[in-house]
Amino acid sequence: MNMSIISLRISSEEDKLIRDYAKTKGISISDLVREAVMEKIEDDIDINIYTEAMKEHEENPQDISFDEMMEELDLND
Repeated sequence: MNMSIISLRISSEEDKLIRDYAKTKGISISDLVREAVMEKIEDDIDINIYTEAMKEHEENPQDISFDEMMEELDLND
């Protein structure tokens, strides 16, 4: 796998906090930052999906009952 380097500017207080936090978690700073950034991206994608779904629902509201949903998803016993 080809790896890239990303640098960022942080204050000395932020540096200490990040280093201490990574140390207490037993992970590298690279892993900590990578996981945090990926989680943020995933959260934003989830928010965008929700926002789009709500927009579609507002434009074309279609409500079904719980029983209808279970039947549609073929989850009835």
